[in-house]
Formats: sequence, structure tokens, C-alpha cells
Amino acid sequence: MSTLPVYRWRLAPDGYATRRQLRGLGLRPGGQDVAAQLERPRRRGRPPLVAYLHRIDLAKPVRPMTPARWAALTKANAARRLCPACRRDVGYVIPPTLGTCVSCAYPEDRHAL
Repeated sequence: MSTLPVYRWRLAPDGYATRRQLRGLGLRPGGQDVAAQLERPRRRGRPPLVAYLHRIDLAKPVRPMTPARWAALTKANAARRLCPACRRDVGYVIPPTLGTCVSCAYPEDRHAL
């Protein structure tokens, strides 16, 4: 196993990009392994922030959204709004920390809503 080249923040050579940067270019990693990493130092002895870099020349174009993918995404987002306790579409994404809509999570405050 070889070690990754490590570059300091803002000092990576041209030809590398993070996943977000690739996406901004209309690309995706396309199955390639991480080629390098960036490290951004932090204060007070905390470990550095790390960003993984991929080679731009090996990246592939983003796959287009098909009608079936749009339908699946719409269905998944609708499921995130459905409260498992009261079975209502509450109109917002239910926080995973609550697990239910706000009305079901805090029934004593129901009069305030």
C-alpha cells in the first residue's frame, strides 16, 4: 500500500480536485481511488482538516438524471416528510434527532402550534 501525497492548504498542484470541485465541473470521480490529500492546519493542537483529491484527467462526466431517477428522488424526499407516528406529510424534512414531527415529539406544546 502506497502512501498518498500530502499537500498543504491551497498548495495542491493543478490537475487535482475534491468531489465538490469535480461536481462543479460536471464531473465525478468515476471509480478512481483518492490520488492525494490536502491538510489544513488548525489551532490549539487540534488535528488538521483533511480533504481528499481526485485526478481531473481520470474523472468521468456526471450521469444525466433520467425520469426514473427524478421519480425515485421525489419519492425518497416525500418519505422524509412523512411522520411515522401520525402518518401525516408535515411539509418539512423530519429531523433524524427527533424521529417524528415536532407535534408528535412535543405533544405538551401542541397548543403553541
